[in-house]
Amino acid sequence: MRILKDRVAVVTGAASGIGREVSVALAQAECDLAVADVNAQGLNETAGLIEQLQRKVSIHVIDVSDRRAMEALPEEVMDAHHRVHLVVNNAGMTVADNVREGLVEDFEWIMGINFWGMYYGCKFFLPLLLETDEAHIVNLSSVFGLVGVPHQAYYCTTKFAVRGFTESLRQKLAETRVRVTCVHPGGIDTNIARNARFRRPGAMGGETHEDMIRRFTELAKTTPARAAEKIVEGIKKNKARVLIGRDAKMLDLIQRLFPVRYPSVLGAFISREEARGK
Repeated sequence: MRILKDRVAVVTGAASGIGREVSVALAQAECDLAVADVNAQGLNETAGLIEQLQRKVSIHVIDVSDRRAMEALPEEVMDAHHRVHLVVNNAGMTVADNVREGLVEDFEWIMGINFWGMYYGCKFFLPLLLETDEAHIVNLSSVFGLVGVPHQAYYCTTKFAVRGFTESLRQKLAETRVRVTCVHPGGIDTNIARNARFRRPGAMGGETHEDMIRRFTELAKTTPARAAEKIVEGIKKNKARVLIGRDAKMLDLIQRLFPVRYPSVLGAFISREEARGK
């Protein structure tokens, strides 16, 4: 998008982490915001930060996996702002488990948030975006939408799906005024590990949930604010893909160079990163 000033942006998962920081960064770029999340308290805190920047903000407490609620969201945003130009589908969760013992219900839960929430955000806002002079969709995938890793089959599935959907949508909308960006963050220091459904000792290198959180924190070198900066830069430049963090760039390169053998190379890379963090 060439112009962000006085545009209206919808951001899901805006109560904390990347979603909050993207919302604030867009407000700093003089956008008005519609912030959405299931966490009402966190949303109010995000809204307060936006109001300090003297931008209009509406709060939408919503479960993005709820089709009916998401289908009603565009009308709610239009009632509050009368227009929509930018949608950032950021809401996401993870499950630490394996497929053999894992619960079908956990897979349904994470698909509902990570994939269906993203799809609903695209599907239900697209008619409004197509009516504007310039619009943009941003979908959050992950480095785990580029490579698969043990104990994260559910999460990887959702993020590979986000990537595939986004790349297809971008091609379909190429002749319109709607641009589409897929974001692949590396390790970002957010609450995703803390909020994860931890089902299996040993998952993600931890015998306990606290072990997993500690290991994730050691590897998560990029702040949410820095991630938001890169995302907003990608929007301004109409980038098709945004890789965030040194780790994301390295994993992308490893996968390209070793499309079959990348798991063993990836293991060595993670061990080296852990050693660097000590």
